[in-house]
Amino acid sequence: MLVHLQNQRSLSSDHSKLGLGGDFLPTTMDDATRRGWSELDVVMVTGDAYVDHPAFGPILIARLLAKRGLRVAVLAQPDWRSVADFRRFGRPKLFFGVSAGNVDSMLNRLTAQKQNRSSDPYSPGGRPGQRPDRATLVYANRCREAFPDVPIILGGIEASLRRIAHYDYWSDSVRRPILVDAKADLLVFGMGESPILEISERLQHGEAIDRIRDVRGTALLLSQEETLALSAPRELSPECRPIVELPAYEEVVGGDLESRQRFALMSRQSHEESNRQNGRPLLQRVGHRAVYFNPPALPLTEEQLDALYDLPFTRRAHPSYREPVPAYEVVKHSLRLLRGCASDCSFCCVSEHEGRIVQRRSTESIERELTALQQLDDFHGGTLDRCVTEPSFAAEQAKSGLSPLPAYISGHPGSTLDYTIELALYLKAHHLRPPSVQDFIPTPMSLATAMYYTGLDPLSKDASHPVFTERGLRDKKLQRALLMYWDRSQHDLAREALHKANRRDLIGHGPGCLVPPAHSPRHDRSLNVSTGRGPRTPVRHGSLDHAPKRPASRPLPTSPEDAPQPLT
Repeated sequence: MLVHLQNQRSLSSDHSKLGLGGDFLPTTMDDATRRGWSELDVVMVTGDAYVDHPAFGPILIARLLAKRGLRVAVLAQPDWRSVADFRRFGRPKLFFGVSAGNVDSMLNRLTAQKQNRSSDPYSPGGRPGQRPDRATLVYANRCREAFPDVPIILGGIEASLRRIAHYDYWSDSVRRPILVDAKADLLVFGMGESPILEISERLQHGEAIDRIRDVRGTALLLSQEETLALSAPRELSPECRPIVELPAYEEVVGGDLESRQRFALMSRQSHEESNRQNGRPLLQRVGHRAVYFNPPALPLTEEQLDALYDLPFTRRAHPSYREPVPAYEVVKHSLRLLRGCASDCSFCCVSEHEGRIVQRRSTESIERELTALQQLDDFHGGTLDRCVTEPSFAAEQAKSGLSPLPAYISGHPGSTLDYTIELALYLKAHHLRPPSVQDFIPTPMSLATAMYYTGLDPLSKDASHPVFTERGLRDKKLQRALLMYWDRSQHDLAREALHKANRRDLIGHGPGCLVPPAHSPRHDRSLNVSTGRGPRTPVRHGSLDHAPKRPASRPLPTSPEDAPQPLT
């Protein structure tokens, strides 16, 4: 959970005297030399710009390793078109840490309509094109090319959520576990602080990377010989717990009903074994090899979580950047209070990555970070009279008069055109105008993505219960337009959706209609041209006792037989 501090008063002071962390980590060999280093222990490769802030995951890991006395450098947004950048620091003594950054690189570049995004918030100036597609794979292969004998450890959300066979929306295909295609030694999944500390300590003590096989929160690729010898997989488990063998990649890739059922089963098994305390080891075969997954890393204690935010971050974008990094501007005056999510929403992978156990920081840790934020020379926020924690968050929200805005996702698996029309009518009847609606994007490893690809419910008893899935890009746009019924720019699409659903009765000027007819002078006069919105209507976030009546509409499907069938 992030809490943003509102602008209330100005504070300024000398940044060099704040104790916020004096220097950035080296980004060139000259930086390292000025520190008296002739070689590096770790080179952290990231697809994001270098922002020295705890909200940037690869940098948090880099700071944690540096705090343990390792010589760590940051290779941010390297030129992947040649190997030169990856040799910038010479041969690292311990390993390359490789991450695509804070966002999956394909999601970072492409929209739900598979169009190129106009900007990248994690790059200076928001410039797109600063990282390659499938950045984890590209970076790992360049690191191997640069120094073939140096261990490579993958991490970050792209590697974490592509660790098993997964559906890739942008290629509309099932791809292999990322370790099979990356020339890497280990993959750290989930929040990687504990695993990376254990790996680095064992490497420092001279243990070979191919002997490090039992670290929780890591995955490794077994050799062909090891896979062929796997008569009893449980022998691999150091904790003597039975290993859950997922359906093999070849069993989930076909696209026919049987392979889609196996994919749904794989998704359910992976989901059920992602709990930190009782998750079991997993195994997935790919051709003549297999990927072995240790159980997830255990949650951090409050003390351990506090220590992360006490690391000496400068809380600045690197001074070499001449333009601001948009993502940093969003989070630079924010406090993260919690980690993990117990909601387990089907469309979201936070619980798969951060875990379902909610971990909180201590009040003292939050106060220390708030004090550090106040001392930043561009900070204009007001202090909280008490730290906001999960018992007090609702009280602070009520006191401030602010209420959270609901998030709407169109085109989610299970959402038919009829259902979307019903929701749009409800929103209009209750004077609700969603400020934004997101078209569902099937990101790797979420349960909703499994539904989208298979047309099945992975949590049903035999993973065979059908779920309607809207896969046409045009039809996905129609659903989104209906929920933006008040936005004139969406009216042509909304009318097309209503015609397609045989709901022409909802096109008109009556109180029960959703959108006006095309080329309506009366409608044009009533619109606010500057915003594209109609007359102001109070926006409410709760039910009304006296909501406007609307004409009766067709009943919704009440059984699977009445609902549209999934794609085959």
